[in-house]
Amino acid sequence: MITIRPAQAEDAEVLPQIEQSAGEAFRAIPELAWLADGDNVSVERHCALIAAGACWVAADGKDRPVGFLSAGIEDDVLHIWELDVSLDRQGQGIGRTLLERAVADARWRGLAAVTLTTFRAVPWNAPFYRKLGFRALEGVEIDGRLAGLLGDEAEHGMPWDQRCAMRLDLR
Repeated sequence: MITIRPAQAEDAEVLPQIEQSAGEAFRAIPELAWLADGDNVSVERHCALIAAGACWVAADGKDRPVGFLSAGIEDDVLHIWELDVSLDRQGQGIGRTLLERAVADARWRGLAAVTLTTFRAVPWNAPFYRKLGFRALEGVEIDGRLAGLLGDEAEHGMPWDQRCAMRLDLR
């Protein structure tokens, strides 16, 4: 049984391990396999995101995190920084449930939208978010904040032509 709950400070220690496990899925895509060996979000960054109050974990029956969604509020938008589920727990709807919780929270807060950046063609990236109502932004739809994030990702080795910004309008 999985429970979705707000992330707590003590969860921060295990979240990089979940991210590392989830990243192993990229080994199935030869040109992106290097991501499985990439850096994970630091415990300190997780602590800051948790303290800001827009992070959730999926916990097993013993209240151990097996997945998480870390987000932040940017003006009137909830921006998803990271959504990961341990590799051995993927395909069970945990990611979808975490995302639904975050979207419900954004609606409750009266926010205008939920945004994120992701890979266009990786099945568990943009195609997954499209199924849940997100749309890829193009051209002038990409505001300065999202353009800056995509630029930062490119500087850190992410292939620019394979990335996109996505948005779910809530109003």
